[in-house]
Amino acid sequence: MKKKDEKLRRFTPFNKDVVKGFRISYNVIGNLLLLFLVIGLIGMCFAGGVGAGYFASLVKDEPIRSFEVMKNDIYNYEESSEVYFANNVYLGKLSADIDREEVKLEDISEHVINAVIATEDELFYEHEGVVPKAIMRALFQEFTNAAVQTGGSTLTQQLIKNQILTNEVSFDRKAKEILLALRLEKFFEKDEIIEAYLNVTDFGRNSNGRNIAGIQAAAKGIFGVEAKNLNIAQSAFIAGLPQSPFGYTPFSNDGGAIKDNLDPGINRMKTVLSRMYSGGYITKAEYQDALAYDIRANLTAKKPTPIDEYPYLTYEVEDRVNKIIMVQLAKKDGYTEEELNKDSDLYNQYYSLADDEIRHNGYRIHTTINKEIYDKMQDVAAQYEYYGSDKPQEVKDPDTGELKTVQEPVEVGGVLIENSTGKMISFVGGRDFDRENLNHATQAERPNGSTMKPLLVYAPAMELGKSQPGSVIADVPFSLGKWKPKNYGGGYHGLTSARTALKHSYNIPAIKTYMSILNQNPVSYLEKMGFTSLQEADYTNVSLSLGAMEKGVTVEENVNAFATFANNGKFIDAYMIEKIETSNGEIVFQHEKAETNVFSAQTAYLTIDMMRDVISSGTAASLKGYLSFSADWAGKTGTGQDYKDAWFVASNPSVTFGTWIGYDTPKPIEQNYKGLSYSKRNILLWAKLMNVAHDVNPELLAPKTRFQKPGGIVSRSYCALTGELASDLCSSAGLVASDLFNVKYVPTKVDDSLTKGKYVVVKDQAYQVPSSAPAEFVQQGVMLKKDILKKHGINSVQDLKRLLPNTAKWGNLVVTEGKSIGDNGSNPSQVSGASISGSKLSWGSNPDNDVVGYRVYAAANYSTSYKKVASIHASSTLSVTVGSSPAAYYIVAVDVAGRESSPSNIIKVGEYADKKPEPVATENEKSNKDNKDNKDNSQTKPPNNDKPNTPPAADKTAESI
Repeated sequence: MKKKDEKLRRFTPFNKDVVKGFRISYNVIGNLLLLFLVIGLIGMCFAGGVGAGYFASLVKDEPIRSFEVMKNDIYNYEESSEVYFANNVYLGKLSADIDREEVKLEDISEHVINAVIATEDELFYEHEGVVPKAIMRALFQEFTNAAVQTGGSTLTQQLIKNQILTNEVSFDRKAKEILLALRLEKFFEKDEIIEAYLNVTDFGRNSNGRNIAGIQAAAKGIFGVEAKNLNIAQSAFIAGLPQSPFGYTPFSNDGGAIKDNLDPGINRMKTVLSRMYSGGYITKAEYQDALAYDIRANLTAKKPTPIDEYPYLTYEVEDRVNKIIMVQLAKKDGYTEEELNKDSDLYNQYYSLADDEIRHNGYRIHTTINKEIYDKMQDVAAQYEYYGSDKPQEVKDPDTGELKTVQEPVEVGGVLIENSTGKMISFVGGRDFDRENLNHATQAERPNGSTMKPLLVYAPAMELGKSQPGSVIADVPFSLGKWKPKNYGGGYHGLTSARTALKHSYNIPAIKTYMSILNQNPVSYLEKMGFTSLQEADYTNVSLSLGAMEKGVTVEENVNAFATFANNGKFIDAYMIEKIETSNGEIVFQHEKAETNVFSAQTAYLTIDMMRDVISSGTAASLKGYLSFSADWAGKTGTGQDYKDAWFVASNPSVTFGTWIGYDTPKPIEQNYKGLSYSKRNILLWAKLMNVAHDVNPELLAPKTRFQKPGGIVSRSYCALTGELASDLCSSAGLVASDLFNVKYVPTKVDDSLTKGKYVVVKDQAYQVPSSAPAEFVQQGVMLKKDILKKHGINSVQDLKRLLPNTAKWGNLVVTEGKSIGDNGSNPSQVSGASISGSKLSWGSNPDNDVVGYRVYAAANYSTSYKKVASIHASSTLSVTVGSSPAAYYIVAVDVAGRESSPSNIIKVGEYADKKPEPVATENEKSNKDNKDNKDNSQTKPPNNDKPNTPPAADKTAESI
């Protein structure tokens, strides 16, 4: 023991007492440390419990979300809807608050993924939604108000913030973010999370100045490439944008102009590249190459948007899709389409919901519009040079409220429809959308003029059995109360057929035909053919037959109605939206054709056949010289009141096309401009538009088939006086015509309006023949019964010549029934105005009311013996042709009793003399003659100078010259 102690003493620097004291101190300190440790652990547990309790209190209201709920929330991001022409030809995106396009992870450049992970979340593939160290660091920086805030959110947390929570800065939101991030990592694979992140993140603006989100929209909108083709530098630049999207974006909000200073974004790109290099994602060479990349030089140029390139079409598509989705949303809530249309507030509410739906839900909207035809039509409309002159119009300045004068151009609207389907192949909305944001093809309502006649007058009248193409109508002066309608040009055309009246667009026959069916609600046919702007007054307004509508009709509706005839009397509503589908291909709307029976096939064909004449020889005859191709066309022109509108609509078996021109503020179109009438200018435009459409699709525009005549159509002859079957007298008078008829309505009654007889004519009126009438003035021929005047609404026989067509066989057709003429008891007054011009001897009409004719007397040269050489009826032209031989003439009027007037003045022709001149005598002959004369004078009485030398009594025998 002693040795041990000595040994220990040798190696211990302190003595035993010192060691003993150290041990005591050590034990005390150790116990104190243990006490502090226990107290610290207890404190930490308490703090942790408090923290856990506080965290639990922050998230206590957060619901436990299932996989399906979180999936819907994560993938519920706005995406711009896309529009397609027919045949899946891409048009563009509809405008939205933000431009976004979904893309799959496999279609994203690996450089982008690496750049985002290196910059935003380097432990992305290791953590389970959150990084505690990063959270503690962020909390410490927050509590200490550190100058540098590194943030503590993983990509998963950022995705939660963007898609489920808000950008609110609070512990409450942060706690929920952490909880949901942990839960999301349990449900989703890492690739699914980063794919969703890249599709929702904001990336500033594109080259058009529009806000963009999602890597695909960023790649296209900033560098003009697909997301899968982004290079390292481009990827780094885009990956740096989310930290400050609008601070780092290279484009301004002023139409997408490139900023003068791109340094903030480029510096951020360099930071991203540095992290990619340090993280081993790129090599040093790749790093250096990327640093040298010229961002400014590789920014994409501004790209025209659909609204820039196709404003009329884009807005039209938006409106139609809104209405489709609006009805679907309303029906889900228990409202009908009819209820929407009756309640404007309800309509506006669901229209707004639908508008938000299509702008943000990434629909794929497929239209019927043929891009190539549409583009070519816009070029024609823009370059056409025969619209007419701009006219001044006073308008109110929207900014100042003051009136100002602007120059208003002639506008245009046109629509091309495929008959059998109702597809709208193309349209022309106007000449300048920026000047007037109005689609003149689908929205502008204008009176449709005479294009109304086949729709409302002739087709309904034929359907109701009141008219057929050969129906006879009197085109004579007509009044309805104070209204005195007139034809274009002011003339009248007598008895005419419905076919001829439509061909030349006579107004009076159309009005009379319409009045014959007015009590059978003919406007209902317009309703069946899609007219939506009819007003209450239209149902009783007779002038509607001429297209005088209260509000008007759009070009689309007017053209669509005409297609009814091409579809054998069935109305097929025109449409532009073929289908609407989600980005995943789910169809939410598919157009379904619906037919409405309007007319029989027979009525439709007869109307088509009548409108063929409009183009072959009627008001649209100029079309043949303008079209570059041929087809079986049938159509109708139209003119608005005071020439404020010009229309032309025509169909062939495949398509129907119509155009309108006029001013936005209704005012007369120039009747002539650059040598063309207003109607020809519109027809020429129609033809030019059709020619370019034909160049694109000749099979559609120029079908080889013709309109097929259905059964139940026959050809029949009829009397052109009444439309009834022709009698022998009608035939002998040359009054027989023929036309097509619906077999149900062929005439069955033989015309009995004509008879044969004798008559005299006084003052252009025919009378029964009195016994005293000179035979030479009694005429014989076909006479018209008085009832025919009543049938056609003729008030007097004075209208007879206007009533009857100008043909030779109609010359003696008169009305005498119930009329006679008497003698006034005195000789007719002297004929005045006799004169000769060349070989024509003429005179003035006698004013007396009983003169039935005129006699012409002539005396040959060297004679005063006058003989009757001609008798002229009072109804004939008051002139005769005389020879050039010397002669003298006078004329007398003859009344119904055979009495003559005194002779007119003597008219001499050539070198007429009443006797031959004496021959020139020699001196001996003169001497002998003087002796003889003296002898004779001594044996005769002086002459009686009181008796004038009058012409001899007229010979009663008529002679012709």
